[in-house]
Amino acid sequence: MSNIIAVDDILDATKLIKRILERKGHKIFPFTEEEEAIAFVEKNEVDLAILDIKLKKMSGVEVLEELKKRSPSIRVIILTGYPTIETARECLRLGADEYCVKPIDKDELEDKVQQILST
Repeated sequence: MSNIIAVDDILDATKLIKRILERKGHKIFPFTEEEEAIAFVEKNEVDLAILDIKLKKMSGVEVLEELKKRSPSIRVIILTGYPTIETARECLRLGADEYCVKPIDKDELEDKVQQILST
């Protein structure tokens, strides 16, 4: 189906996303290091990035900007445990397709991924 990267500073969070979405037939590439995820997108075709807002060295917003520079057509879902209207607006302005609040709801994630990839 689709190639998806999951970027979170917590490995278990990327494993959870991988487990949920692989059941739907997607190929998931988990990353805990922002630079590795960005380098992967430079060399591989990726349909969707699922980014946590709080990462190790960069913010999810900064990673979003870098990914869009390298792959303007990449679709993006931002995850956050600290939702604010300002952050949501900034992410959407920079090209994120969706904004989800943690903890991740399996059905919500599946639905949003399906909606984004079918448009």
